[in-house]
Amino acid sequence: MTALATLVVVVVTSSGPVLAETMALKLLPNYSRATFKSDALLETFVGNTAAEGVAGTLTVDPARPQGASGMVKVDMNLVRTGIDKRDADMRGKNFLDTEVDANRWVTFEMKSVEIAGPLEPGKAIPAKVRGILTVKQKPVERVADATVTWIKLTPEQVESQKRFGFTADNIKVRARFGTTFTDHGMQVPQLLIFKVSNDIQLETDLTFARQ
Repeated sequence: MTALATLVVVVVTSSGPVLAETMALKLLPNYSRATFKSDALLETFVGNTAAEGVAGTLTVDPARPQGASGMVKVDMNLVRTGIDKRDADMRGKNFLDTEVDANRWVTFEMKSVEIAGPLEPGKAIPAKVRGILTVKQKPVERVADATVTWIKLTPEQVESQKRFGFTADNIKVRARFGTTFTDHGMQVPQLLIFKVSNDIQLETDLTFARQ
């Protein structure tokens, strides 16, 4: 069983109210991933990154998650689609141009959260997360459909899980949303319009631990 699976198994839920406070959390890269999907007429492909390719922070009061803030960034130099030439073309000067450091990172800055009530330990709660997605230095506003799970551990459980980076308070965020290349100032070459879609679906599975 993986460390994350073990963590989920040992989640402690509470039937009564939970006293909460604002928490500062940091993304655990080994238990987080980000993907994008292009579904064109003749070809579908998925780009994946995890571990050192994704980083982020989150600040949230579980009693008032509507006021949460945070930032997630993905290193496009570490995204892989399964074909090396496609990866190189994607990073090249005619597209993302990731040799420019400011183009290397895709970022999402959280601005507001629509969620019904407080977080509850062990319960996945639906939310809409509004924020600014920046690709190749072109920011656009996007709204992600998400679920947020507060995973709270006892001192004994923390002792067994701390070597993996988990703490007494951990939050898992799964989210998905879409964007387009043209919204970020990029145009799919005419030669590739049947193989690369202008519409891109993004999905994240992120785990944060309190610092």
